[in-house]
Amino acid sequence: MSDYLLYCFAQSGNAYRAALMLNLIGATWKAQWLDFFNAGVQRTADFRETINEMGEVPVLVIDGKKTLTQSGVILTYLARHSGKFLPQGEDEELEVLRWMIFDNQKVNGFLGPYRFLLNFARQPADPAVLAFLKGRADGNLGIVNKRLEKSPFLVGDKPTIADISMCAYLFYPADEFKFDIRKDHPAISAWLDRIQALPNWAHPYDLMAGYPFGTQLLNGKPVS
Repeated sequence: MSDYLLYCFAQSGNAYRAALMLNLIGATWKAQWLDFFNAGVQRTADFRETINEMGEVPVLVIDGKKTLTQSGVILTYLARHSGKFLPQGEDEELEVLRWMIFDNQKVNGFLGPYRFLLNFARQPADPAVLAFLKGRADGNLGIVNKRLEKSPFLVGDKPTIADISMCAYLFYPADEFKFDIRKDHPAISAWLDRIQALPNWAHPYDLMAGYPFGTQLLNGKPVS
């Protein structure tokens, strides 16, 4: 199996998708911590020119040669090359893609910015903006919860990359959201338990460097 280097930081749910997938498939990989909140490395011309023109993580480097960005692309590549969490057949592939798009646009697409504004923004967030984001995220989580009342995973009886994508932000502590997603959505809670029971599952704050704040450096070097 290939060797992988993942540019990431612990607070990024998008990066957690890739890190969790690497762990679940038993890949040989290393987390390259990016000081997103302080140094702003991802905004530098060098980063954009040599690593990712979009100025984002995750970035996955494969055998020091091939570079992939965007979590959905990374999940798809790793599923195809490992044969794990891979949708089977065209119908299942399209259904997995449908839920991954819904996740990125409607679930974590709202939940991620909401959590960022609550915990990491330099200025206090507008309460009206927070209320809008929470309302949209909670409503869409309700759709996911209804789906999981009927199925153990998003697409059938086995986990796929749709599940690894969707769970990205949902393992972060409830106090970072100021509401309890597990309590409000019991079927999601049971589904998260099933994902957590998968071999090699790990919490984002254990899997990637940079948490808690102030402990990112060890002997003057980034923790990785």
